[in-house]
Order: sequence, then C-alpha cells, then structure tokens
Amino acid sequence: MKKLHMGPAHCALDLGDGSERAEYVSQDYILHRLGRPHRAVNIMYTCYPHDSEWPARISEAWKDRNVTFAWDYPYDDYPPYGVNGQPFAQMRDIRRHGQDVLLTLTLDCALSDAELREIALQLRPFGRMMLRINHECTGSWFQHNKRYTFAEVGAFFVRFAGILRETAPNVRIIFCGGGCMQDGRMDQEDAFLESYRAADLWSWDTYPALHFGWPYDIAEAGGGSYKADSIGAITDGFTRMHRRLTEITGQDKPVMTAEFNADGDVTGPRMQGESVVRFAHYWRDHRIDWFRSISLYQFRDRGRLGLECEDPNNPAVGVEQPLLAAYRDEVLHDPWFMPSMTEGEEAAFPAEMRWGGAEDADGLAIPVRFEGNPEFCEMTVEQEIGLMAELNGRWFYKAPGTKTIDLMSAFFDRPLTGPAVLTLRLFAPPPEGVNVEDGHADWAENYRAVLQEAPALRIRYEAPRVVG
Repeated sequence: MKKLHMGPAHCALDLGDGSERAEYVSQDYILHRLGRPHRAVNIMYTCYPHDSEWPARISEAWKDRNVTFAWDYPYDDYPPYGVNGQPFAQMRDIRRHGQDVLLTLTLDCALSDAELREIALQLRPFGRMMLRINHECTGSWFQHNKRYTFAEVGAFFVRFAGILRETAPNVRIIFCGGGCMQDGRMDQEDAFLESYRAADLWSWDTYPALHFGWPYDIAEAGGGSYKADSIGAITDGFTRMHRRLTEITGQDKPVMTAEFNADGDVTGPRMQGESVVRFAHYWRDHRIDWFRSISLYQFRDRGRLGLECEDPNNPAVGVEQPLLAAYRDEVLHDPWFMPSMTEGEEAAFPAEMRWGGAEDADGLAIPVRFEGNPEFCEMTVEQEIGLMAELNGRWFYKAPGTKTIDLMSAFFDRPLTGPAVLTLRLFAPPPEGVNVEDGHADWAENYRAVLQEAPALRIRYEAPRVVG
C-alpha cells in the first residue's frame, strides 16, 4: 500500500445540478449513472430577502400571473437561498461524494455588509468551494442588471469579494461577465475591470445552441427564440477573452465556462453531444493550459439542456438522452479531464487521509490481485467513516453508516481478460459534508480522517450455483 495524491486535471469537469429549469438530483444517483465524480457541482440560488414575495420561490408566488418570459419575475426564479435548509443540505451531499461546491448566487446589490458577512460565515465550513456572484452580468435578463447599472453591479462584486477574503478565505470567487467583442474589448470592461481583478477565476457562460425562449415558445425552423454559433467562434472568443483580460488586469487567471451545452431543442437530441465533445476536445487537442474547466449545464432538465430530460409525468424520473453516453464516454472518462493520481511512499494502517478538495487530496493506493474476471467483488469497512473508492476506472461512495459496498459494476463494462493487479484507490472526504474545527490551523481548507484497518474484500470467481 502506498500514499496517494489526487491533483487537478489539465481541464476539470463540473456539472450543473438544478436551476430555474430543473430540480436537484442526488449525488448517489448521478454517480451511478456516470461512473465517476465531477470536480465540482454547480447549484443555483437567489437572495432577495427584502422583496415582499420572499422567501417564496418566485414562480410559486407568481403562479397565477401572466408571465411570458423566463426572467419576467421580480427576482430570479432560482430556489431561494437560506430557505428550508437549502442550499446547505445539497452542499453537504456534494462534498461527501468527493466533489467541490460551485454555488451560483444572484443577490440584491442593496444587501448590507452585515448581510453579506453572514452569508460568508455560512459558507466557511464548506472547504475550497467556489462562488459565482451575479453571473452573466453583462446581460439584461437578471434582476441585478434590471435594478442596477453595470458599474453598480461591479462595485457590489468587489465589495462582496472583500468581505469573503476577510471572513471565508476558503471560498474561491468567480467573476462571470460576457465575452470579448469583435473590437477586441471585453463587454463592459470599464465597469467590470476591478471585478476581474478581484476574482480568482474568470468565466464566460456560452452555448453553441440555445433556445432562450423556452418554455414560452417552440424552436422551429424559421421561428422561435433561439441562437446557434460555431464551436470555432466560441473557442476563438475564449482565446481573445484570455488575451484581453491578461492585458487590462495585469493578471493571468484560470478561465472557465461555468455553463456550457448545446440545446437539443435547436440541434436535435441526436446531434447535441457532437458539439459538446468537439468543444471539449479542442482544449485537449491544443493542450491549452489557461482554460481550466467546463461546467456542463446540466444533469437533468425540463427542456433539452440536460444529460437527462425530466419525465413530464414524474419529475423524480429522468429520461436519458444520447448526450449522456457521448459526454460520459468521450469527455468525462478522457484522461485530459480526469484528476491526476500520484503514488508516493509506502503507507501502513492506521493511515491518515487528508481531503483538501477534488483537486488536492491525500488518500491510499492498495494493490489487489485478481485471478481473472470476478463474479463477486465486495468491499467491507466496519469503521464509521465516509469513503470514495475507485477500482478499474469506476468510483463508489461508502457512507459512514454503510459497511459493505458492491464493486462489481467496475467489471460490467470493463471485464478482466485474465489475471491482473488493480489498484483500489481510497479517499476520505468529510462524512457530513463540512469541515470541522479539529485543532488544525488549516481546518477550513483541509479535513483529516484516519482509516484504522484495511478494507476486507470478498472476491469470488464462480457463482454458488449455476442453474441449467
């Protein structure tokens, strides 16, 4: 057994899970469907606590009103922040499954410093999470752009970023503006120059195809509110964006897209995945080092912007789209988009593991010898500990109250053709999804756990009985 370090991918992959178009799907379900965790999971919330309709979700409060566009509400139709224990229960679910939180939050720019400091304190236990503040802020659809000028939105971002630096320095801050225009300048760059400087990451939401009139019209040839752009135009836009931002800020920061997909309403479901794969492979094939992450919007969608479509008869049921297999097989499991794994010195039990986040964690690498393809493969850990385990390319989650995990699905699509030695990789993210003040000075960035003894493996090569 050796110590194991998990580091960042060349280009990380994140996944949207819930928005104005869909509800949150549990990380257990998503892990089983996709086979490995993402770097981060993006959840979307809004905070307008001084509005008269608050704390209701605005589409519920206004369900009897005549609304003809998705953004024609007094505040954005995301779930309300800080209501009914959310988003904190979802953030815990994301982190205990070995992923970082990417919280998209639209906020009233009139919130006081005290109100913003309270939000920062609420985010402090969630480790190296990312916060996207008032995204797509060069547009006209969100309330932060309807109620405030671009300069006011930029000043609010800088003010909130300063409070986060003081109160929750574990939070990485994303500024999401527009792209680089044809004249070589960033959209509204004078209003947002200090925002770009105050951020840790720069983002641009972009869709090669998007039915932005959904659900109030239908995308038809010759009609409907939709758009389509080439992948080449988008990758060129990111290149110009990075060049311009490094020039005007004097900084060089990672670039990401916190929302990306091709809308199946426009492309049709069969061709949807082709655009997503080509976009991802562009950064891989050109080995671009400053483009650091893609967040697919989203896992399940009421329209056609998801790996699954929500069943209109039952919102708890998803209908797999062709995009899911294309994304899983050609992007998610491509080595360029997977975290690095580096084995170190030999280790022994009891063994300490450290969880800094999905791009910085110390775990264990345990060699397991197989005589051939197994018929049964199970892992038992008696200890009350949460674990993420990877075997033969597939990941599994063990909750603290669970003892035995069936690992056989690691061999359904990748059977062994003969004897082999595989590596069982183990990591221990925080079992409650939050970091705890354990006496370490770096508790807000690192969670530590001790695995007392080796997992017990039950490996069998024949079933107890074969029925003839």
